Amino acid sequence: MATAPMLFETNRLVLREFTPDDAKGLFDLNLAPEVQKFTGDLPFNSVDEARSFINAYTHYQDYGFGRWAVLSKDNNEFIGWCGLKYIPEYNDIDLGYRILKKFWGQGMATEASKGCLKYGFQQLKMNKIVGRSHVENLASIKVMAKTGMWFEKAMDYDIGPTLQYTISKEKFTS
Repeated sequence: MATAPMLFETNRLVLREFTPDDAKGLFDLNLAPEVQKFTGDLPFNSVDEARSFINAYTHYQDYGFGRWAVLSKDNNEFIGWCGLKYIPEYNDIDLGYRILKKFWGQGMATEASKGCLKYGFQQLKMNKIVGRSHVENLASIKVMAKTGMWFEKAMDYDIGPTLQYTISKEKFTS
């Protein structure tokens, strides 16, 4: 079993880099139409394809951060992912999250997102982080608002009509 050190924890969650053991969780997450609806991503065809994605994921090495596995602190169960991603086309850092449907409505995405923002500002010394959501993804928009992010602009993005939220280090309160 591959292990990665914990990056940080919140009240209920542990966040760490992906390991090949997360492949089943990622496969299940990307298989759910409700989760994929606003992402523009295609589901993995197999657990092996998800594992190949993890093995080829270089964001940690390239930038020193990335999307991280979100696990239950109680039982180490895979809940989804949350994390920061450098978007070269916009030269910005994007907060993203995806949570398995069975955990929706429990505040997991908000809790993980606040943890990622805190980590980004305090540990990684970032100055600004953005979040983007399809205009119809009301749950994701609520998560961004609950983290303290504020609406910055409407834009066209790869997922279609998109709202961009932002937060700066100065405005963030953990």
